Amino acid sequence: MGRRRGADREVTQVDTGQAELVPDPDRPGSWTLLLDGAPQSHVDLTDPGHLEFEYVRRLAAAIDLVAPAGAPLRVLHLGGGALTLPRYVQVTRPGSTQRVSEVDGALVELVRRELPWPADPRLRVRVADARATLTSSRDGSYDVVVADVFAGARTPAHLTSAEYAAEVARVLRSDGCYLANIADGPPLRHARGQVATVRTVLPRACVVGDAAVLRGRRYGNLVLVASRVEPPVPELTRRAAGDWFPGRVLSGAELDRFVGGAPVVHDADATDSTPPPPGIFSVRR
Repeated sequence: MGRRRGADREVTQVDTGQAELVPDPDRPGSWTLLLDGAPQSHVDLTDPGHLEFEYVRRLAAAIDLVAPAGAPLRVLHLGGGALTLPRYVQVTRPGSTQRVSEVDGALVELVRRELPWPADPRLRVRVADARATLTSSRDGSYDVVVADVFAGARTPAHLTSAEYAAEVARVLRSDGCYLANIADGPPLRHARGQVATVRTVLPRACVVGDAAVLRGRRYGNLVLVASRVEPPVPELTRRAAGDWFPGRVLSGAELDRFVGGAPVVHDADATDSTPPPPGIFSVRR
């Protein structure tokens, strides 16, 4: 594993590309993890409750709202990065049981060494493929499944299909919640297809995102919240509207119009998600 350290960052070759750890000049003790130049995670080692990336705050808002404040949850994280959300759940819902599935073993070791998370026997990090982790999990074993998996800034095809979504639904409790970070840009073909696909098994859903992204005007992150029960749309709407970068929530008829008859994706025709436009990560957060 190649490695070099500069005055202000560490660059390391991991299994899935080149990882960089860049200190945040505005927050001592905070770091951004990039993979092949794309921002993957931001962590504040002194304040795990601080969430820098807006899509992560939207994922966290959903976690905050799916159960009474502080109540422990059973959470499966598909994709680990620098463990931003697992650290957040540790401090906001003490006693939660969390499993993290990250395919890149070298990345796990880098984060363990340079950005260590607090020791907690209830937080297990395993090097494994996300879908294989689902397949090996018991029925109804999780309250929340969070999917934030990218390889080369794209979600792998095998994590976009109806067969994958069925596995997610199987491991969730009857009132459990699936949260997914979906990155897409105009004309939002991938995002629309993902909502249509997940709703075949988890029909009660909403999407949270920046208005310009939702309207197909630029590339960005959308957060899908899906369950067998109604998601907390009013509360999510208030949280999104009050964010540093205000967002919108689509649900009901608005979400139906957003999907617009997009076809359901199956394993046989699944493809990786839409690649980001060239140069989009040249200005790093």
